[in-house]
Amino acid sequence: MSPKNTDSRSFFATFGSPNRVTHQRWVICGFLFFATVIAYVDRGVIAYLEKFLESVIPGLNSVKYGFILAAFQAAYAIGMVVAGGLTDKLGTRKSFAIAIGLWSVAAMLPGAAFSVLTFGIAMFMLGLGEAANFPACIKTVAEWFPKRERALATGIFNSGANIGNIAVPLLVPVLVIAFTWRGAFVFTGALGIVWLVLWLFYYRPPEQHRSVSKAELDLILSDPAESVDRVPWSHVLPCKETWAFAIAKFLTDPIWWFYLFWLPRYLQSTFGLSLAANRLPLVVIYAISTVGSIAGGWISSALLSRGMAPNKARKTALLICALAVVPVFAAPFLHQLWMVVAVVGLATAAHQGWSANLFTLPSDMFPKAAVGSVIGIGGMMGACGGVLLQLATGFIVGITHSYVPLFVISCMAYLGSLLIIHLISPKLEPARMR
Repeated sequence: MSPKNTDSRSFFATFGSPNRVTHQRWVICGFLFFATVIAYVDRGVIAYLEKFLESVIPGLNSVKYGFILAAFQAAYAIGMVVAGGLTDKLGTRKSFAIAIGLWSVAAMLPGAAFSVLTFGIAMFMLGLGEAANFPACIKTVAEWFPKRERALATGIFNSGANIGNIAVPLLVPVLVIAFTWRGAFVFTGALGIVWLVLWLFYYRPPEQHRSVSKAELDLILSDPAESVDRVPWSHVLPCKETWAFAIAKFLTDPIWWFYLFWLPRYLQSTFGLSLAANRLPLVVIYAISTVGSIAGGWISSALLSRGMAPNKARKTALLICALAVVPVFAAPFLHQLWMVVAVVGLATAAHQGWSANLFTLPSDMFPKAAVGSVIGIGGMMGACGGVLLQLATGFIVGITHSYVPLFVISCMAYLGSLLIIHLISPKLEPARMR
């Protein structure tokens, strides 16, 4: 062990045994969880206020709302191209700090918007910053957790998306009353600055972290050592395993964005709900999805701990989640609010379980040095799919006033994605990079 690492373990020489297994990796997972909560609060404010904003922003309607969301997702796609590579190059501490600093400022900008165009610009900037969240989170998990714990850790931090979505309908009406709708954007954006200060104070790599015991470090590093320090995009991009992940993201990420940005509007318009009355259904839906995120990650981790091969464990968990989505096709044909809440809640839970397992595939098939780049490529493809679906949704809803085609697409995307993953990578073997 290097002198630097010896110093970093001096804490245990004084306060405890170095053989005691600490749990600092779960503290780091907590940081990732709260970063994800903040990201989803920041992006969820506009979705929750959209019907209200139509009355105060000249010309705002479903079609133009679709364009605003497309601007966010186009920036998200661009940001993913940069974020994955920068995360691998700069490391998680610096890259995460830059990203959340940028997106926290950007999240405040809609508070100064006065037209559809300025809202679109503000959301474009938010998309650029938030694009780094998942590449940085996944790379951090790969650095801090052995493979057998990664799906569970991913499920936990990914559940922050649901908690963020739950927080929006509970928090935003209060902020609007206290600070006006403009102040609501500023307040939620400022939450990221608080996280940033704590992150810079606390975070270090596991080998340098003073609170990580030798026993925990041995657990973190228990997988076979990797000789690769850095992998250029030119080596990652041609790999079929990259495209198995990227195509699955292209097909299924837009479904989550559809729920996130259009569900509040759908419930309000379909059931005549006020801004306040829309809170409870949304809270219930995203509370259900929180369970799905953690349970989905737990399934594959549990199967792995019972000796199942990683290929079978991951795909079994993905299949369970894909099948659980299917009933959502019935949502537009149900005329009772809480039945819709039940089937959409099941679908969002299944998506989060799906996402927790899908996000583990790059760390299963690629060396840690390449994970951020692969996640970035997949995230870019998911955002590109999101741009297309946001534009399509705006026109479909604006012209036909029907959500039926959108829910049909939602129920089919996951089984189709799993089939593609299996055809491209039937054994989830390590990628062969030149």
